[in-house]
Amino acid sequence: MRAIVQDSYGPTDVLRLGEVDRPSVGDDEVLVEVRAAAVDPGVWVLMVGQPYLVRLASGLRRPRVAVRGRDLAGVVAEVGARVTRFRPGDEVFGTCLRGSYAEFISTSARRLAHKPANLSFAQAAAVPVSGMTALRAVRDSGRVRPGQRVMVIGASGGVGSQAVQIAKAYGATVTGVCAPAKADLVRSLGADEVLDYTREEVDRDGPVYDVVIDTGGDRPLSLMRRALTPRGTLVLVGGTYTRGGLLGGYGRQMFGAPLLSLFVGHRLRNVSAMEHSADLDELRDLITSGALTPPIDRCYPLAEAADALRHLRTGHPAGKIVVTI
Repeated sequence: MRAIVQDSYGPTDVLRLGEVDRPSVGDDEVLVEVRAAAVDPGVWVLMVGQPYLVRLASGLRRPRVAVRGRDLAGVVAEVGARVTRFRPGDEVFGTCLRGSYAEFISTSARRLAHKPANLSFAQAAAVPVSGMTALRAVRDSGRVRPGQRVMVIGASGGVGSQAVQIAKAYGATVTGVCAPAKADLVRSLGADEVLDYTREEVDRDGPVYDVVIDTGGDRPLSLMRRALTPRGTLVLVGGTYTRGGLLGGYGRQMFGAPLLSLFVGHRLRNVSAMEHSADLDELRDLITSGALTPPIDRCYPLAEAADALRHLRTGHPAGKIVVTI
């Protein structure tokens, strides 16, 4: 079968369209014929192997998993002996650990859910990683409640665009932070107010926000804390993934925030990396109700996956980038 593979770490030039064996299916796994797979910063990190700390899990000298991609949407082709939730022909979406830029992928049934009927495969593929991250940022780390004021920094990105909608669904008043070219998109997602970061900083209004969700930026913790109420919560999602070095842009949440939270009244929280079908089911309910629709920046065919990743790095996408198979 066709897949996007790499034999070594590096920029997008290391990616190639190749032929690999169709995966086998374990007793608790599902074989999915992939129709679409999303692009996100995690794919870039695993491609370049930076920050270097990631190589402890992904392979010190070369990637342990040669095929890139995490999110997927497609049709069930085969199920393992102990799988009862799915059957061949079901339309599903979810994640995998073995690379989704491929015609087929096997993954644990616990990483899948039935695809929302009102989404295309491309839209559904845009949900899992970013949507589950946004959900956990709003629901678990932020503990957003009705009537609270929430700021989402990076509101036009993959995680941020879904965090805005989920926070609204949870009853919050939302301010989205983005570039001026993305303001109309962020308003269309339901943001009550848009802050143009090229003209004003996030502490413009003083300590008025109950929750600030930073989706992968590198602003100082002190700056974002100035936007929080005295007992407010700062949620850190990811880091600046384009930096190299040992930690890249992830030092804030790995060391800075945990240490600072011991001495201040604010709650400084990271977002857990767990992925399971219960969160996908909640996202599907939000999508079915009309409260959540993932915005798509653009789609690329499988053979142009490298171009999709280059666009992620340099194109300032509004919403998700998707690879179609």
